[in-house]
Amino acid sequence: MKKDISQLKIAVLAGGIGSEREISQQSGQTIYDALLEDGAVVVLSDITPDDMEILDDPSIDVFFLALHGEFGEDGELQAILEERKLCFTGTGSEASRTAFDKLLSKQAFFHTHLPIAKHLIVQADDTQSDLANHLKKLASKFVIKPLRQGSSVGIKIVDDAEVAAAKAIECFSTYGDCMVEEFISGQELTVGIVNDKALPIIEIRSQTGFYDYDAKYADEAATEYLFDTLEDPVLAATIQTMALTCFHDLGCRHLGRVDFILTEGRVPYILEINTLPGFTSHSLLPMAAAKAGVAAPALCRQIAEAAWKDYQSEISNFKSEIP
Repeated sequence: MKKDISQLKIAVLAGGIGSEREISQQSGQTIYDALLEDGAVVVLSDITPDDMEILDDPSIDVFFLALHGEFGEDGELQAILEERKLCFTGTGSEASRTAFDKLLSKQAFFHTHLPIAKHLIVQADDTQSDLANHLKKLASKFVIKPLRQGSSVGIKIVDDAEVAAAKAIECFSTYGDCMVEEFISGQELTVGIVNDKALPIIEIRSQTGFYDYDAKYADEAATEYLFDTLEDPVLAATIQTMALTCFHDLGCRHLGRVDFILTEGRVPYILEINTLPGFTSHSLLPMAAAKAGVAAPALCRQIAEAAWKDYQSEISNFKSEIP
């Protein structure tokens, strides 16, 4: 039966596993409250790989994903939803896997001619001395990143090749695959995207010098979020266009956020793309949407509507292919 959006029952999926579980629960609660305020029929469900009972509920029309990190953002849950032919918000499984992996996404950015930082992948057999020698040729300041973690988990910034090599090997032993990037100094910017529209640019200024997990969630007062800091409208539009190019070329949909560093020479470098941005009380995507005049209830409704519209189109195409 074809349903109008106002008749849909929405399940907000939150929780998941790993270091971002608590943040996901906060995002899920915010989305649930917003949809409830908008008049939707909505339930909030904690989901993990060991408890996916909510997916068996035939009364649910749209699954609104509020998960972060492993299981929720890496394409695993998306693949399960696709296999069951269920309607869900956000990017599909293949593009989610690419976006979540910092190496795969960096390769995708490179192939679409988007500027990226130089990097080196840490190998299992790397010795600290060999790695340090390679790093000395790469840069003078470094960022160590796990390949598959979100919310800046595990990221370290150091300005010595020997220390960077030691931290990289430590990162590899803790998180598995990791990379070392050249550190690029400049303004930290982010561009939210909702339904193929770029939102106002936010500049992030952290008193700690780096927008890490603690700056995002543990010490809100340590970070400023500023709009309209780019005086050149052409540059601002260029960065928004780059964000949309990144979003589209990776095959993302419905919502996302692209992070940049803008150098003193006014060159924007893409850092990464987030396919399931946070929805906590101080998260960047809803903050940018509010700046554009879209409050949280309308924002969540628009995302759910887009997912339902795409799903109906997919179902229609599937039926037309049946002989």
